[in-house]
Amino acid sequence: MKITSAEFARGIKGTDSILNDTSKPQFAFVGRSNVGKSSVINALLSRKNLARSSSSPGKTREINFFLVNDAFYFVDLPGYGYAQVRDKEKEKLVKHITWYLFESGAPIALVFVLIDAYVGPSDRDLEMIKALTQGKVPFVVVGNKFDRINKTARPKQLKEIIAKVGDVPFIPFSAEKNMGIPEVLKKIEETV
Repeated sequence: MKITSAEFARGIKGTDSILNDTSKPQFAFVGRSNVGKSSVINALLSRKNLARSSSSPGKTREINFFLVNDAFYFVDLPGYGYAQVRDKEKEKLVKHITWYLFESGAPIALVFVLIDAYVGPSDRDLEMIKALTQGKVPFVVVGNKFDRINKTARPKQLKEIIAKVGDVPFIPFSAEKNMGIPEVLKKIEETV
């Protein structure tokens, strides 16, 4: 799949007409606040700063929509589990994410659950995987920062990650080294 165009469509905090646009499937990106969602989206779109990343994790509060190839949306969900965000704010963000994924009625084609491949999946990541499985929402686990793992340690780390996440599709990825981009775009192409 070739990305020919990408633009920021809008950010939402609740019900919006974009959720009813069934002509354009939505590909959601979810994960911890510091997992690199914006970097992954920018790498997939071959853009530097379309999805804004912040030096202080946990800044994204809205659900951000990016129109890609005038055919589908990339949806950047707020990050979860960042320690420096107050508990009330964390709960609010989790409810917002849960609402979009399971209650909004959005035409979600596929969810990319981003985990930090270097440290492995967090408890929150595993909760998200379990919720998506139970909710029958199709998803793929993307292990960002895979390049940080020593090459000789990669097979062992990969085995440990798969043992934790279960029998689900997994793509090793590095936004920094452009690793895994063709595999993710192939998943999108197969789904569109």
